Amino acid sequence: MRIHPTAIVDKKAKLADDIEVGPYAIIGPNVEIAKGAIVGPRTTVEGYTIIGEGTRIFTSAVIGSAPQDLKYKGKKTFLKIGKKNIIREYVTMNPGTEEGTSTSVGDENLFMAYSHVAHNCRVGNNCVIANAGTLAGHVTLEDKVVLGGFAGVHQFTRVGKMAIIGGCSKVVQDIPPFSTCDGNPARVYGLNLVGVRRACMSQKVQRELKKAFKILFHSGLVLKNGIEKVKKEIELVEEVKYLLDFLKNSERGICRGSK
Repeated sequence: MRIHPTAIVDKKAKLADDIEVGPYAIIGPNVEIAKGAIVGPRTTVEGYTIIGEGTRIFTSAVIGSAPQDLKYKGKKTFLKIGKKNIIREYVTMNPGTEEGTSTSVGDENLFMAYSHVAHNCRVGNNCVIANAGTLAGHVTLEDKVVLGGFAGVHQFTRVGKMAIIGGCSKVVQDIPPFSTCDGNPARVYGLNLVGVRRACMSQKVQRELKKAFKILFHSGLVLKNGIEKVKKEIELVEEVKYLLDFLKNSERGICRGSK
């Protein structure tokens, strides 16, 4: 264990033997940090926070501080961070608000400088949140989402897997999986071709998704009718089924197509 002599580490914190803690870092009593993790200079890790193995936190991040929510009454809540995440400079992450609740972050995500993960969020695996990207409370990011710099996601919004959202976008409704979105408010511009190709989807799946997107977001049909048309006219491969289920289960409404 390499702990800089200027770091302040509470004796009750549970730290793996091989972690590294930089100068002037502060680690609170209820923190657990797994093997191979690195806590950068002047970083603060507090609250009931668990950090998975191999996660690296850079300079002056604040991880596990009390949620920025007026409903928070100081009860025991949690922040759980998975394996091999990269958390860059000045990132902030908060635990849950209500007693016993948590904010959870999966594995192998990249949080660029100044990005924020608010209370009760759910972040999947292999996501990228660019500089100053902001998640409000209770936001869900599914796997392999890319959120552009300075983009903001409204509370209780859900972003489907493999979606990409342009910088400075204002996201106030659910973002469909596999989509490319941008704008204020954000609108669907089409299929995330780069993402689906990187995921090694077959040409057949890409073709069916393209046809589904055209009907759902660029035909002028109301969403309910668009879903029925897709069911009748397009082969329901697993990815299309997933897309339709996501749309049907939306609670905030779906971000629709660009004009």
